[in-house]
Amino acid sequence: MQPEAEESKSGFLIRNLIRGLIWFAVIIVAFIFLEDYIQENFRSHINDIRANPGLLYGTFTLSEIVFGIIPPEFFMLVWILDKIDLEGYIVNLSILAVISYGAGVAGYWIGKTFSRTPFFQNRIRQKYLTRYEKNLKRFGGYLVFVGAVTPLPFSAMCMLAGSVNMNVRHFLLISLSRVLRFVVYGWMVWSFPNWFNS
Repeated sequence: MQPEAEESKSGFLIRNLIRGLIWFAVIIVAFIFLEDYIQENFRSHINDIRANPGLLYGTFTLSEIVFGIIPPEFFMLVWILDKIDLEGYIVNLSILAVISYGAGVAGYWIGKTFSRTPFFQNRIRQKYLTRYEKNLKRFGGYLVFVGAVTPLPFSAMCMLAGSVNMNVRHFLLISLSRVLRFVVYGWMVWSFPNWFNS
């Protein structure tokens, strides 16, 4: 019996991109079908969020640092529900991208600074990071890139990179690909509902 062939870098990326696109499609389809219901029943909440963007950005920042609990697309959809204009949408999307990139950098420094502490080893590494360590050894910085552009938890990939002392300049450069995800997904979140509603 021959051993199973190891997955290539491109195969790993494509598999996670497909998974991400399927998840994205589910979110968009659900949004299109539920938009009128959400507008009718949650308009006051949408107005509250609009009046207090700091709460939205704060929630997003916390989510991004804690392994992307809430997908960024949900935050993008808040402004679609608010019927924001394109210029405002781009400004807010840019802020989300900067926050996400910053959360990744914070994750790197958390991994680098605390990787040898019992708390990191027992609470963070064993519970959240161990399953990705094999891929880090195989793919190196490429894993950070895949985490940046697919649903893999970006902050977790960054913590792993920090815990193995990946070259910081190399890390910062690769992590910029996170902005690419916000550009592409942001455009799709803006465009797709309009295509279906027109």
